[in-house]
Amino acid sequence: MNCINTFFNNIAHLVFPRLCTGCGSDLLAENQVICLDCMENLPLTNFFAHQDNPVERIFYGRLPLINASAYAYFTKRSVMQRLLHEFKYRENREIGLFFGRRIGESLAQSERYDDLDAVVPLPLVRRKEKKRGYNQSAVICEGIAGATNIPLIKDAIVRRKNRGSQTHRSRIERWHNVEDSFKLVDERAVSGKHILLVDDVLTTGATLEACGK
Repeated sequence: MNCINTFFNNIAHLVFPRLCTGCGSDLLAENQVICLDCMENLPLTNFFAHQDNPVERIFYGRLPLINASAYAYFTKRSVMQRLLHEFKYRENREIGLFFGRRIGESLAQSERYDDLDAVVPLPLVRRKEKKRGYNQSAVICEGIAGATNIPLIKDAIVRRKNRGSQTHRSRIERWHNVEDSFKLVDERAVSGKHILLVDDVLTTGATLEACGK
């Protein structure tokens, strides 16, 4: 029976090959979205274990946080750019779940995040989420929650406004663009809890700051 299953699996791979999202290689392990070579080339920050890391410094004086981190650096024309493009614009949820699980593993290995009570995704405007098909931050949070068993809270915060993309704005413009954009609609869900607030991409931190406040 195992030989028959292997035969049909090999045929299926020839007809419908599973390709690495990062480089297009067909040398992909089962249940993986990127190959081992792309895994090794991910530009990881290793910030989870380090206090006073560059992400924490972004928020000093802006938000009363305990810890902050980012999983990987973003560089243009890189594996990370291809993966993020697939995730954000081509409806590849598996990329977000993959990174969520990896982030969850990093959190579990760091004693700095032992007291988390819940993970909360940065919300999208409902119209934009419906158009895109999912909230990419929420997908990452699903991966984190699955890897750590930390409860996921999705609907405690809503995004009230959408003033356009942050991509080409300055730091000051980004802040004014998202100021007063978020509303806490379920205070009991988060009151008194240590929350991990998650966004998919960090630049100036303006959106996370506005939502955190």
